[in-house]
Amino acid sequence: MIPLSVFGFIDIRLLDILDILLVALLLFELYNFLKGTAAINIFIGLLAIFLIWKLVNALEMELLSDILGAFISVGFIALIVVFQPEIRRFLLLLGTPNFIRKSKGKFLFWRLSFNEVDNLDVDKIVNACREMSQIRCGALIVLAKMNELQQYVETGILLEAAMSKELLENIFYKNNPLHDGAVIILRNRIKAARCVLPITKDTDFPSDYGLRHRAGVGITEASDAVSVIVSEQTGKIAYSSSGLLTTDITASQLKDFLEEEFN
Repeated sequence: MIPLSVFGFIDIRLLDILDILLVALLLFELYNFLKGTAAINIFIGLLAIFLIWKLVNALEMELLSDILGAFISVGFIALIVVFQPEIRRFLLLLGTPNFIRKSKGKFLFWRLSFNEVDNLDVDKIVNACREMSQIRCGALIVLAKMNELQQYVETGILLEAAMSKELLENIFYKNNPLHDGAVIILRNRIKAARCVLPITKDTDFPSDYGLRHRAGVGITEASDAVSVIVSEQTGKIAYSSSGLLTTDITASQLKDFLEEEFN
């Protein structure tokens, strides 16, 4: 392979350029796969440590290089443990026969979609929550952002329906078979109802809140989503973001929060 001379003292082969491009593609796809989840922060942290290790190694700082090298070698085992749910989901995705066909519109650099995301229609959600609060109809609404929450959508009943106040109220009507679980909304469409969500891992979570509130907080710990909860016992409205729960709010306060988050 004929080397390419750069700056007169660095020899770069065409295979080196290909290697760099493939690594960049791999990191980009990993970022797209993990973005919006709590795992993305761990991924970026591990990547930063790896880059520091390579820099220290190039500067021949032997002691620090040995310490970081040992951490990296053990870190790959920890990586499998930490990212177990993501690795399992990725392998299941690869095993799907229609994976390439479904992903062809967003899998590679040259097929990226940069379509502008519509603003969330906040009024429909706020009005539905106000009505359900007045009649003490319990509800759990999850509003997806960058992470489309596909693994949680698949646990429920797929709807793919245009969002409306009336539809939200009907879903959570206590005699409706879809009222248990959560509704997931993405880009002003109700993706699914009766979805199963992870509950919060906070051991100090108040014991007087039930599973609806625990799941509402749990999904915001595991992703960048926002959840809105209406209590069936008290009719009070609450919302959760980044694992934090804000309770006993008015409909106008909910509207202000959603406007700030999405619009």
